[in-house]
Amino acid sequence: MADTPITTLKLLIIGESGVGKSSLLLRFTDDTFDPEVAATIGVDFKVKTMTVNGNPVKLAIWDTAGQERFRTLTPSYYRGAQGVILVYDVTSRSSFQKLEMWLGEVDAYANRPGMVKMLVANKIDNKKDRVITRDDGLKFARKHSTLFIECSARTADNVPTAFEELVEKIIQTPGLWEQNLAAKGVNLDDQTVAVEAPCGGYCSVL
Repeated sequence: MADTPITTLKLLIIGESGVGKSSLLLRFTDDTFDPEVAATIGVDFKVKTMTVNGNPVKLAIWDTAGQERFRTLTPSYYRGAQGVILVYDVTSRSSFQKLEMWLGEVDAYANRPGMVKMLVANKIDNKKDRVITRDDGLKFARKHSTLFIECSARTADNVPTAFEELVEKIIQTPGLWEQNLAAKGVNLDDQTVAVEAPCGGYCSVL
């Protein structure tokens, strides 16, 4: 069938608490923005299908908590991911400084060689409070060989483009997605997704 996804990709959104990870996900999946969105507890999860080069691709997107007390919940969710979006807040120098730590977690826990990484600078609509420049982000991305884009979940600026560019890069690397993912808990027939580890009450599947 023409509308059957050619594959299901597991994507992660990581970064410090408060950088807007959940807002980016909500903007991408539902095209909405909630300024009062609550901090993620553990891991949140959404599924969205998008078309890449004429082919439908299903995305299973995991939004991970940035708080230290939930950090022990996240390592198992790195396994099997083809792409990761690393988010920082352009108005928060500390969120930018913690990027090295987050990349260290990716290297430590991800088990898929060639995982595509994208650095996302969020909250670019807040020009008066901005402390991290575009050049700062570009230098970091070049140093660590990641894709890079600046976004605003509030205004939707570049949010779809971020996900599109990440997915296109993954699809251009067949070794990342061509295998049958059903064994990893993704059932393409009934369009359900099972987690690889118990959620422990902290995982909401939307």
